[in-house]
Amino acid sequence: AWIEDFVSRSPENSLKVEQSERIFDRPLVGFASGSDSLWQLYRDHIGDFYLTPRDLFRAAFPSETVLPEELTIISWILPSTRRTRQEQTGQTKHPSKRWVWTRHYGEIFNNALRRSLVEALAGAGVHAVAPLQLPVWSKSSEGPYAPCSNWSERHAAYAAGLGTFGLCDGLITPVGKAHRTGSVIARITVLPSARPYQDHHAYCLHYTQGTCGKCIPRCPVKALSLQGHDKKRCMAYTEHAMNTYMKNTYGIDTYACGLCQCGVPCMDHIPAPEEG
Repeated sequence: AWIEDFVSRSPENSLKVEQSERIFDRPLVGFASGSDSLWQLYRDHIGDFYLTPRDLFRAAFPSETVLPEELTIISWILPSTRRTRQEQTGQTKHPSKRWVWTRHYGEIFNNALRRSLVEALAGAGVHAVAPLQLPVWSKSSEGPYAPCSNWSERHAAYAAGLGTFGLCDGLITPVGKAHRTGSVIARITVLPSARPYQDHHAYCLHYTQGTCGKCIPRCPVKALSLQGHDKKRCMAYTEHAMNTYMKNTYGIDTYACGLCQCGVPCMDHIPAPEEG
């Protein structure tokens, strides 16, 4: 309820394109336990550098002794608006203006949400930390999934029952995969959300039905194929070529692409088998 209220009331949830147009619609919120076996599974697969919730909490509060089961991971999905998604669907090479604004101002808002939730919990006597705002959070060029980071907001959302991964590595949620996501780790006990899936690709028609693949032709640099997502090719375009494009076109130092997240069956919902 607190996160929903913040998203609905915060003046920072503004796209700055037109008066009173929001960046994000109503959020999804989920919870996971710090003792969930997934955190160690992530570390086993991704690499020893990957941090568990307990590692991150102890980095913020080194003098506290804490058990994993005393921690709750609060995860959220901030869905892009229908107007932003429709505008982005019409693009074939560069992201649309609203998509760029959502990436730039939306992450500023997401960071404000992270900070404000930590502060609100502190005001209630609960110690909490936003992993992406810790000095120990970093990107890595190590391991089989490189480039990656030592805490993934999408993997936290998966643990909290909010969605599963698609062919393009986007997180498909009940409100689709055109969204931003975030998390906070708190020393509080909340009943974990149900995880209505066993497989990390459960909502992707390519993996479950052997169909779809409609995100593949959406990629302007052929970073997607039936074999999956070429992260290095994707990043060369998204974080480098598009960074130059954003500076020259919009005068802001950001990067974005996201063409694979719109104009596809999983854009705004979990697709049914016949949509493939």
